[in-house]
Amino acid sequence: MTFEEFKDSKGKLVGSSDWLKITQADIDGFGKYTHDMEPMHNNPQWCKENSPFGKTIAYGFQTISLLTHFMNSATNSLFEGTESELNFPLNYGFNRLRLISPVKIEDRIRAHFVLVDFEEKSSGKLLSTLDVTVEIEGEEQPALKCEWLIYWISGDGRNTVSIKK
Repeated sequence: MTFEEFKDSKGKLVGSSDWLKITQADIDGFGKYTHDMEPMHNNPQWCKENSPFGKTIAYGFQTISLLTHFMNSATNSLFEGTESELNFPLNYGFNRLRLISPVKIEDRIRAHFVLVDFEEKSSGKLLSTLDVTVEIEGEEQPALKCEWLIYWISGDGRNTVSIKK
């Protein structure tokens, strides 16, 4: 997919990612790196005895953090920065984000991206608004729904990105 094809897809499905199976190792690794180890996520025996889900579940923030991976999968890495080019993506945030259904261990999930809007805010700064749904295979309700904002910075935009100190 090219940027022109991406911009021309306004109001349409940009793409769907490949399926990703969530393992206990994935969940434990996320908990370790975020310093958030708790039984609902990291203790299968506790969950079997106490959780309404009967098994461990992924962290909500883990599902959110996979959006970049899913976006690269769905668009053939259109928004992936490289060392050989001076263009790069910046997360700008979310207008709306809801974690609707838990992702349980061994669930397979994927994301669907619809381009809501794509606007040049200034030279070299393109802001895209994407409607995102993270689907759980075999489940009626999605894991996540959000409106995700991503800047693509290129050319003159690199000179105007600043961090206030």
